Amino acid sequence: MFGPDPHAIYPNENIPSVCYVKNTITRPTILVGDYTYYDDSVDPEGFERHVTHHYDFIGDRLIIGKFCAIGKGVEFIMNGANHQMCGVSTYPFNIMGGGWEASAPSMEDLPLKGDTVVGNDVWFGQNVTILPGVHIGDGAIIGANSVVGRDIPPYSVAVGNPCRVVRMRFDRELIEYLLDLKWWDWPAEKITENLEALTSGDLSKIRAIE
Repeated sequence: MFGPDPHAIYPNENIPSVCYVKNTITRPTILVGDYTYYDDSVDPEGFERHVTHHYDFIGDRLIIGKFCAIGKGVEFIMNGANHQMCGVSTYPFNIMGGGWEASAPSMEDLPLKGDTVVGNDVWFGQNVTILPGVHIGDGAIIGANSVVGRDIPPYSVAVGNPCRVVRMRFDRELIEYLLDLKWWDWPAEKITENLEALTSGDLSKIRAIE
């Protein structure tokens, strides 16, 4: 046995708040990698409720990599939350009905920012808000209660509102090494065999893996 079943909803029956997100997704515009989990003692299978303003006619996607840890209360705000800003009013008259449908803006007039993309092995603290079109790099850490409105580089620690990078987790050489290593793509057997190197504070151990 090499680790938990990536196809299970609950990897560990003794921790009922932790749910593998991929196995609960129903929307084709949300793509999540293996082993990424959402931790919520109230509704662990309800991750999709935290992806808001996500409309098929816009077509933007939320893409999350493997082995991400997502704390309770996270919210991914998608492009459907954006209002037209080139007119006098930003009010969305067209969605209220009553004959106002004719005022629907063209897609070109909406400030759409594309897909929201989260790399692999990203850790989100509780109650983080991610705005549309943000890209968060592999290995990043996002502190609790942060509002992420711009791209976050790999292996950085970022906190606050607005979220900003406060430090890098490792030096540039090791970051480049880890980005090339892509340990999250290893088979489960190799990950299991190298857990000590992946979790040890002795960073030299990761370089010893063949």
